[in-house]
Amino acid sequence: MLLQETYTLPNGVEIPKLGLGTWMIDDDKVADAVKAAAEMGYRHIDTAQAYGNERGVGEGVRDCGVARDALFVTTKLDAGIKDYEGAKAAIDGSLETLGLDAIDLMIIHSPQPWGDFGGKDRYFEGNLAAWKALEEAYEVGKLRAIGVSNFQKEDLANLLDNASVKPMLNQILAHVSNTPFDLIDYTKSNGLLVEAYSPVGHGKILDNAEIKAMAQKYGVSVPQLCIRYVLQLGLLPLPKTANPDHMRNNADVDFEISDADMDALKNAKPIEDYGDASVFPVYSGKN
Repeated sequence: MLLQETYTLPNGVEIPKLGLGTWMIDDDKVADAVKAAAEMGYRHIDTAQAYGNERGVGEGVRDCGVARDALFVTTKLDAGIKDYEGAKAAIDGSLETLGLDAIDLMIIHSPQPWGDFGGKDRYFEGNLAAWKALEEAYEVGKLRAIGVSNFQKEDLANLLDNASVKPMLNQILAHVSNTPFDLIDYTKSNGLLVEAYSPVGHGKILDNAEIKAMAQKYGVSVPQLCIRYVLQLGLLPLPKTANPDHMRNNADVDFEISDADMDALKNAKPIEDYGDASVFPVYSGKN
């Protein structure tokens, strides 16, 4: 069963192969989502300082009836924090807000503050400063693993060349019709695991007739096809939902996409407009 399977991070820590994303789930509702997910077997919950729901996620983790050491909790350092002292304070802030003794994985949310996302300044020095705070928190056991999100090749190279603890994971936008293979290959070749957020393209793939037809051929839903695609690429999917039926559906992907169909999915027509999500930098086409 997928929910019981794991990948292994470079430091030996096991991370469940499917995560529950909590972006845009309100703080007063997210605990119920976490508890529902845990009840059906999810063991990997992903939040962020920027989501404003760490408190609720922590409540759900503590109250779900599953032992803490059986759960994997990820949060993200706010993208605007590019200094050592700020990052150090924010790490402790997340621990306090979540109400946890340790965080399983903490990642830098973006190499650039959101207002500068896709700009020329890659904030190399600021990322090294923030990374130093993550390294220190990792060394003393506050964090079990550390990584990054939305990092391009040059951003990763900056850490790989200069950090004392190498990043273990890069969480990126990756889905059918928008799979950045060069970045994925570079990330994997340096030993990092790749997590794929928005594996269903923020819902926009649901409108694609060809992908709908392929899903019908396999007797699955479009989200199931998309999640299976990500898994067969060796990535870790992070579908976001507060709906228990969707959670159940997203985890039920015990089928195999043929090589020919994988090739077709790899070459599917890209999503050019993410609709209302386009206001968010990661869906703007910049990187």
